[in-house]
Amino acid sequence: METTENTQTTSTPFPNLPPIIESDDREYNDTGVPSTVAIAGHPLHPLSVIFPIAFLAAALGSDFGYWLTKDFFWARASFWLIGLGLAGGVLAALIGLSDFMKIERVRKRQAGWAHLILNVSVLVLTLVNFLIRLGDIESRILPWGLLISLVVGTLTSLSGWFGAELSYRHKIGVVGAGSKRYP
Repeated sequence: METTENTQTTSTPFPNLPPIIESDDREYNDTGVPSTVAIAGHPLHPLSVIFPIAFLAAALGSDFGYWLTKDFFWARASFWLIGLGLAGGVLAALIGLSDFMKIERVRKRQAGWAHLILNVSVLVLTLVNFLIRLGDIESRILPWGLLISLVVGTLTSLSGWFGAELSYRHKIGVVGAGSKRYP
C-alpha cells in the first residue's frame, strides 16, 4: 500500500491550535496588514501594551502580598501600579483604537471586537480600582480591590489571546503589504 506524501491540507498550518472564534486561510497566507501607528514599519501597539500589562499583573501580586502580610508597603505598591497601569493602558488603547478604526479587517473579525470590548472593560475596572483606593489606599484592598485586580488579570489574559489571534492568525498589525480589507 502506497501513501501520498504530497497531500495538501486546507487548514491553517500555524498556529496549529484551532481558532477560538474564526479563521480565514486567505488572511493567514497573505502578507499581512501593517499597523497604522508605526515607527519605521514597527507597529507600536504591541510595544505599548507591555508595561500596562506588567503593572496590572504586579498590582494583583501586590494585592495578594497585602492580603497575606497586611504590610502597608504592598498597599502603596498596588496603588501606584494600578495608576501606572491605567495611564499606560490609556496610551495603548489610543494606539490600538487607531488601528481598529483605520483597518477594516480588524472590524470584520470577531476577535477584533472581543479584544476591544475586553480592553475597554479592563480600563474601566482599573479606573474603578484606582478611584476606590484614592484617599485610603489600605482599607479598600480587601475584598473589592483584590477582587477587581483578579478580574482585571483574567480579562487581560483573555484580551491578549484575542490580540494574538489578530496578529498571528489574521496577520493584522504586522509588517506586510496586504489589503486593509481582504487578501
